[in-house]
Amino acid sequence: MEYRNNKFLNIAASLFLVGFSFYLLKELQAIFLPFFMAVIISFLFEPFYEWMKGKKVPGPAALVIVLLSILVIANISSVFIFTSISSFNAELPKYMQKGEELVNSTEQLLHSYRLIPEGERAIDIKKYLNAETLGGILTTLISGVAGLFTNFLLILIYVLFLLTEFGSIRKRIGKAFDSSKAKNINDTLSAILADVRKYLIGKTLINFSHGVATLIIFWIFGLDFALVWALMTFLLAYIPNIGAFIATLLPFLTSLIQYDNIFTPILLVIILAVVGFVFGNVIEPKVMGEKLNLSPILLIFSLIFWGYLWGVVGMILSVPVMSMIKIVLSKFESTKPIAIMMSNVVEERKNPNQTEMEFKE
Repeated sequence: MEYRNNKFLNIAASLFLVGFSFYLLKELQAIFLPFFMAVIISFLFEPFYEWMKGKKVPGPAALVIVLLSILVIANISSVFIFTSISSFNAELPKYMQKGEELVNSTEQLLHSYRLIPEGERAIDIKKYLNAETLGGILTTLISGVAGLFTNFLLILIYVLFLLTEFGSIRKRIGKAFDSSKAKNINDTLSAILADVRKYLIGKTLINFSHGVATLIIFWIFGLDFALVWALMTFLLAYIPNIGAFIATLLPFLTSLIQYDNIFTPILLVIILAVVGFVFGNVIEPKVMGEKLNLSPILLIFSLIFWGYLWGVVGMILSVPVMSMIKIVLSKFESTKPIAIMMSNVVEERKNPNQTEMEFKE
């Protein structure tokens, strides 16, 4: 009876802890979201920071150089993002008018063949889509990332402290714990740093290459807002599955309105689909597939969960966050089964004594 009571209390406490953590992450988004972004930025710039220190650059000077580099990249990115949004919104009403003309001509063709009754509309484009709606969708997608610049000072402060901590925390762990436990903790930290850094750098380079490839395609086709759609491709590629679909759909819809024939948009969407398939299913798995190794179902639920918590930025952060969690869980025997359940590839290895199930981290 006592065992059942203890088990019930443990389950209740776990549920309460999960619910309370969810509440904190949602309500304190203004604090936690910049912190998560600072952690990722620190992962990316920590090798540069350590390289400068290795070249005898003083620690404070190295920190100043890193922060200035972040500021320059952020300012260039923000100017490009907001310029793209402004140019798109300025031209959107004209596209909506051309879109309605296209729908009207299609309806007349359907009426002439009596596929729909005379006087009825196949679709009321004004009812479902208008300039404010489409402009709001694009603004939400792009400025969800750009909105982080409102908390940029807080992010820089977090980065400053995190970079200084990376160098000294291993020494403090070695003094605080016995050698075996300190080694296990340091190995976990090293694995998190290495795997997440490899994922972020690899994914960013792949997304950038994907964006450049689509920009060249848009330029060849003469598609309007080529820079906007290339930027969208770069950003949305961070979102598993859904992002690639949206990044292909939006330029296709633009091409339907821009061109006077159906063959050019169909050719464009086929080329975009092939390029997206090559980057997503050939290049990306070869570059970092074994390092990520997260269950596709887990990725979908993670996308929904973090997207609900923090919007578009949460979707982009969902994969690196889950990767970090899995790495931590895999380092402890009590939580290793959970890490195995989170994995996509599980290898079975047999030895004379027993069959062991191992998984790639």
